[in-house]
Amino acid sequence: MKNALSIDFEDCLCNEFLLKYIPKDIDKKKIEDQVIEATDLLLKLLDKYDTKATFFVLGKLANKYPEYIKMLDEAGHEIGSHGYSHTPLYDLGKDGFEKELKLSTELLKSITHKQPLGFRAPSFSINQSTSWAFELLEKYGYKYDSSVFPVKMILYGVPNAPLTPYRPNINDISKNDPDGKIIEYPLTVLKTIINIPISGGYYLRFFPKWFLDLSISRISKSRPVMIYVHPWETYKNTTKINAPLIYKFEAYYGIKNSLNKLEMLISKYKFEPIADQLKI
Repeated sequence: MKNALSIDFEDCLCNEFLLKYIPKDIDKKKIEDQVIEATDLLLKLLDKYDTKATFFVLGKLANKYPEYIKMLDEAGHEIGSHGYSHTPLYDLGKDGFEKELKLSTELLKSITHKQPLGFRAPSFSINQSTSWAFELLEKYGYKYDSSVFPVKMILYGVPNAPLTPYRPNINDISKNDPDGKIIEYPLTVLKTIINIPISGGYYLRFFPKWFLDLSISRISKSRPVMIYVHPWETYKNTTKINAPLIYKFEAYYGIKNSLNKLEMLISKYKFEPIADQLKI
């Protein structure tokens, strides 16, 4: 069984827990350039195992690095939208989200000459309060979303959502609507007494190799796994923000080993872009 691999093309200043601790004089150019350096290492790994992925690209970075995004597209990776500014949907509101979605969609189309099919909300910020997002995704030509996390965390989560792709009901996005226009590809959790997130990001950094391997082996017997990665979380030279210990732990723990863990997964399990997985 093939699984889905996604990479959220964003910089390390997008971590919600660190925002209020970012120094005003921080070198943002250096931070943004690190995204390229980190993604280059990911591409080298993907090429080694002849693996393609979905890149959910932040609009402001696509605007700065259009040739790099074009290169990703020409290399056979899928290009999706991650919004424009990485502002969560519940902070943008419906009108603000539409403005950013339109801007990022037109920008990606101008670079790749293709309609982006997939979207991932910043900080997985699609929940019942932002269910209007599905109508706007349909309006701007999207076919699927991958923002629903079937677990309840501080910043995100739809704990009762299905564990496999489904079409959300606007009135209750944890329910399937056979007539729904947008496919939701939820992030992967290990179903036990409680749902345990093992999809990537912090969880890739936190859990040991043996647990990730065991979990994916178990899950992939019955359903495909969705892995997500932020380039800055796999890059040992990522700029560190001085913040309270608990937030630094959440942001930086395990960075030095995360690329190695990802290689273990890619070498053992088959991955492909989300659009290929959904056959759209």
